[in-house]
Amino acid sequence: MVARANLSRRSLLAATGGAALALTPLACGGGNGGSGFAQASGDKVPDQYAKRTHVVVWHAYADIPGNALAALAKKFNESQQDVYVEVQFQGSYDETAQKVTAAVQAKKIPDLVTFSEVNWHNFYLNDLLEPLDAYFGSGLKKSDYNQKLLNEGVLKGKLWWLPLARSTPIMYFNKTLFHKAGLPTDRGPKDWDEWYGWTRQLKGIKVKGKQVRMEAYQKIDGDWQFQGSVWQWGGAYSNGLDVTIDQAPAVAAGEWQRKLIFTDKMAYMADSPSVDFQNQLIATLVTSTGGLRGITEAAQKGGWEVGTAFVPGKEKQVVPTGGGGFGILSYAPKDRKEAAWKFVEFVGKPENSAYWTVQTGYLPVIEAAKEQPDLKKLLADNPNFSTAVKQLDIVRKEDEVRLMVPNANILIYTGLQKIWTNNQPAQQVFTDVAGQIRKATDKVRKNIEKHV
Repeated sequence: MVARANLSRRSLLAATGGAALALTPLACGGGNGGSGFAQASGDKVPDQYAKRTHVVVWHAYADIPGNALAALAKKFNESQQDVYVEVQFQGSYDETAQKVTAAVQAKKIPDLVTFSEVNWHNFYLNDLLEPLDAYFGSGLKKSDYNQKLLNEGVLKGKLWWLPLARSTPIMYFNKTLFHKAGLPTDRGPKDWDEWYGWTRQLKGIKVKGKQVRMEAYQKIDGDWQFQGSVWQWGGAYSNGLDVTIDQAPAVAAGEWQRKLIFTDKMAYMADSPSVDFQNQLIATLVTSTGGLRGITEAAQKGGWEVGTAFVPGKEKQVVPTGGGGFGILSYAPKDRKEAAWKFVEFVGKPENSAYWTVQTGYLPVIEAAKEQPDLKKLLADNPNFSTAVKQLDIVRKEDEVRLMVPNANILIYTGLQKIWTNNQPAQQVFTDVAGQIRKATDKVRKNIEKHV
């Protein structure tokens, strides 16, 4: 089992990636659960489920995905007589991680958590996650999963994080606005240069009296989309733990976006580019497949048509993976870990994985889900839902510093905000960001290298 963590406030805050503190190497010991850890509080268990093992799941999904997960939990509870699963929404991925950190410190924890592709690494580095390999059996096999997505949860030869709400960024485009501008409506741009040429044709197009811009950049967590931009321009955030965001390709990607905002006046930073796209303030949007259902419904209500395409390339065509997956806390007692796994198995059934994808737009992480009638029909009838599946051929796991160095993602997106709002040159911003990330990396390098 995993090593027992030394529950210092310093190491636990670092586990969230939400505070500028070094990850502290942790003490050793058994990880069999118990040891004074109580279960996180929840609602009163309904009388009909009172004699079952109670599992508390903390998750980060609001609205459509949250409703879909709640429906799966309800279906699971009705399908068997041994386990009662209670799903509890905790806010964003970062907010969920912060609450898990506080829960571990208070020794009152959930059993199963949805961690982002960044946050699970920090909990793993603090020895707080349960290795999942031994739980697989006849009910759920590793081979059932998309192997590229599954392997992103593997470190040191063991699986710690299981795909659930996995996504890639895709390009959404407003077919109705494209038609007005005389642009193709049956495809996205071949590359960023063609996309840039299309911005000229959008100038003068207005909706409700407002000039339509070409795109908007995500104020918080926009470094995820920019990870793809850096790769597309031939660069990287890092090579292993060696920071490279201050090198020429990343700088060129930043300057491209600065020019679009301050010279071309066809882009801007937004709190929610997705909302702006739904309100037809921008003609294209690069964001998660997880928003596909909501954007599709908004387009239908608004009387316009949405299309999707691969994210364009520049020097390369490549996109990052993202999203969330299940992790089991090592401090939960054995019976609750095993009960939590039964819910994981249930969600991993092809028909339930297909339901999740149909409802949300997230990638089908179970390969057989694509052959389920509802999902198969959706992929055939609505090409927008098949874009991300096809784009899996060009996905890549994010650069190591973004995934493993606490606050690296925050340092990058706050740097991007200076480019997007203050018109600061990308070289100046990324030189400063790189220096800060290198200092943060030096504090945790030994612990990362030990675990990776």
